[in-house]
Amino acid sequence: MVPISSTDAAVASINGLRPDDKVWLTDLARRSIAHGLESGVPLPAHTVEAGAAVRVVRGSFVTLRTPDADLRGCIGSIEAIRPLFEDVIHNAYAAAFEDPRFPGVQTAELPGLHIHISVLSPREAIACDSEDDLLDQLRPGIDGLVLIDGRRRGTFLPSVWETIHDVREFLTHLKLKAGLPPDYWSASLCFERYTTESW
Repeated sequence: MVPISSTDAAVASINGLRPDDKVWLTDLARRSIAHGLESGVPLPAHTVEAGAAVRVVRGSFVTLRTPDADLRGCIGSIEAIRPLFEDVIHNAYAAAFEDPRFPGVQTAELPGLHIHISVLSPREAIACDSEDDLLDQLRPGIDGLVLIDGRRRGTFLPSVWETIHDVREFLTHLKLKAGLPPDYWSASLCFERYTTESW
């Protein structure tokens, strides 16, 4: 694999992903699931020839849905720890075989699976001193939100706004996801926002 230069990385991160990059990443996710079905492990990243735009270090989520649009698995990385294409490889495999809510994907399911990928922007801390202050700053339909309180953590992708339209309800459900009471508030609570490029 050809090393990525700092100039290439800067251009890729500014310009985002092209339509053919997105098609390629979706195909890569499907290949990783297929490899998992055959071998029990994700597609080895060293066997993949990847362009500059998909070698930028970014976090991603991979969501799998059935032909009837039912959720079949969703796993992602809030932290940007590896090149995007590697993140998609691992998260596609994990969504198919390691989401504890579902049994592992079977070979017969693969052709009908709908693969949805969300690439995360860098996270931005939200300074707030009350719940109302936080809610005033949230941008419905745009912001993904990370909640952190000690060892408790939860996140909602921006796509969750499609089913939860009210900002207070959005936060309430995120608290519940993190294992906190719906009316919980503490000075130890921290919040970060991010956006996604999704397809």
